[in-house]
Amino acid sequence: MASGIRVLSIARKSYSGRIPHNFFFRNHSSNSKSNSNPLLHKLLHLPNSHIKPTLDHEFPSLPTSLLSFDFLITSLSPSSQKPNLVLEWILEKLLKENVKDHGRFSELIFLCGKLKNVQLGINVFTSMEGVGVKPTSLVFNSLISACLSSHDIVTAYSLFEIMESSENYKPDFHTYNNFISAFSKSGNVDAMLAWYSAKKATGLGPDLQTFESVISGCVNSKNYEIADRVFEEMKISEMIPNVTILESMLKGFCSQKSLCRANEFFKFVLDNRWQISETMAAMLVVLYHEQGQVEKMEELLETITSYPIDSGVLSQIHCGIVTMYAMLDRLDEVELSVGRMLKQGMSFTSSDDVEKVICSYFRKEAYDRLDIFLECIKNCYVHTRSTYDLLISGYRRANLHEKVDLVLADMESVGLADMKMWDLVLLN
Repeated sequence: MASGIRVLSIARKSYSGRIPHNFFFRNHSSNSKSNSNPLLHKLLHLPNSHIKPTLDHEFPSLPTSLLSFDFLITSLSPSSQKPNLVLEWILEKLLKENVKDHGRFSELIFLCGKLKNVQLGINVFTSMEGVGVKPTSLVFNSLISACLSSHDIVTAYSLFEIMESSENYKPDFHTYNNFISAFSKSGNVDAMLAWYSAKKATGLGPDLQTFESVISGCVNSKNYEIADRVFEEMKISEMIPNVTILESMLKGFCSQKSLCRANEFFKFVLDNRWQISETMAAMLVVLYHEQGQVEKMEELLETITSYPIDSGVLSQIHCGIVTMYAMLDRLDEVELSVGRMLKQGMSFTSSDDVEKVICSYFRKEAYDRLDIFLECIKNCYVHTRSTYDLLISGYRRANLHEKVDLVLADMESVGLADMKMWDLVLLN
């Protein structure tokens, strides 16, 4: 297989400068650091020269799964060289312990991909061969994944060609999924669909991950007709879609401003007893709001109550109805909707929704009714600082100074009042 690595070197030269710009991917931010992890805290404050000795002390032997180092290296990533030193230490440890498990080498290559360090991944690969561990499709797939996440399309293609010409590590469904997923994320729909067709041509057939990548890639690039066709293929295969697929399909209908199709799809999901997420409910609420269809939202609420729906989804619909009535200043309907929501054991989950209702009361100068609304929700909703600020400014404009004082006293009782706020009130 050493000849295989030479092929990679040749491939880099032969393909140099010929990769289209849109084959490459945007960088994603790494996980934030956590001082609650003692080892992480220690490594962050050590000089680079002490990283490997410290790891030797902390880990007399390597854990069964190297993926346990994932959090550590991603949290160290802002500290340039340290995560790579951790991976180098793992490789040295594997060789020192004479590990023959290709699975752990594969995991280490995967971690190299997380850091977008293809060269280290190739070093792991050649080191594995050097100790007599034969490569497998799993190892190749990890290296291909590392290349794709590092924007190294050339090497990824070369590895695929090596797998195709081999006898013992042919491309499998994971291999194709790596390419399909990568091009889906990059927005290169033509390349994504080409790999999708190639996978089907091999007889491997699409799996759920394939459908997820292709459908989301098509929707994100506004290829809605293709997304519909692929979703139909998935239905024919009798494969149950996951939440990501369902969210992507609904996103497509909402992006096209097709309320009719969005409603039909939502009902279709309900009828099949598939999972409705809060994200899906929120997307549909936004579309209703854009088209001013509060009556249709009422119909939807009536429909979904006959299905086993998560309370978070129901809250999204309830709040959507309340806020639309509020924006229309239909206070009677606002109060009926709020009462219905509270009676069903739900409440507001967003300060923005509460503030839309408050603004409606202020526009209608219905201050006594506002008092009743605030009293109704006080046991199930905690006001934010922005909500208090809104109340103060609204009462001040109406010259209701006693109410301003009451709001300030309430803020003080929950620790949100400060001297600056009192000074502003006194000055005005």
